[in-house]
Amino acid sequence: MLTLHGFSYSNYYNIPKHMLLHKGVPFEEHLTYPSSEGYDRYSPARKVPSLTTEDGRHLSESAVLCEYIEDAHPEPALLPAEPWARNHVRQIIHMTELYLELPCRRLLPFSFAGKAPPEALCTEVNAVIDRGVASMNALCSIDPFLTGDQLTLADIHVRYVLSVVGVGAQLLERDIAGEIDGLEAWTERMAEDPVSKRVDADREANREDFFAYIRSLA
Repeated sequence: MLTLHGFSYSNYYNIPKHMLLHKGVPFEEHLTYPSSEGYDRYSPARKVPSLTTEDGRHLSESAVLCEYIEDAHPEPALLPAEPWARNHVRQIIHMTELYLELPCRRLLPFSFAGKAPPEALCTEVNAVIDRGVASMNALCSIDPFLTGDQLTLADIHVRYVLSVVGVGAQLLERDIAGEIDGLEAWTERMAEDPVSKRVDADREANREDFFAYIRSLA
């Protein structure tokens, strides 16, 4: 059986977790944090999440885990079969990671500390987010999912990317999701999915333990 290593407060952990639940793939969860003793056996870079495959070998990096899950358990498919459509989904994933999630992640330490980020940093982050918003508006035709009538890996990825983007939006006093056509209604629909509700409940249950872990690093 697969074992998913990490913690439920991590958006990158929740992307492959949502995939596994959606596909009905049996798996176990191993609650662990990057600094846990021995974690480097699963992830050489000590990043969450990582995965132990059915034959006992290990993989790390969320994007790699997603590709493995799709390759090993192709049904129901979360990537289209046609090459352009398949890579269009990947393009949305990369754009949102590079131009929405990662810039907003730079603001997380200020959120955890309850401090306002420097104005210069906010200006820099906002400029990158502008590119992300423009990219999403150009690439997505939400009806009802990001690329049309089929749920894809892009929908799962963006759903959990938005948890970090939401923190950035609050600190920047900016409605980032509202700047992307149709995204707010899409967010509400995605939240009603039973798998989303399961993942969200697990995330909330992990909140106290995660922030205790963050405090222990200070």
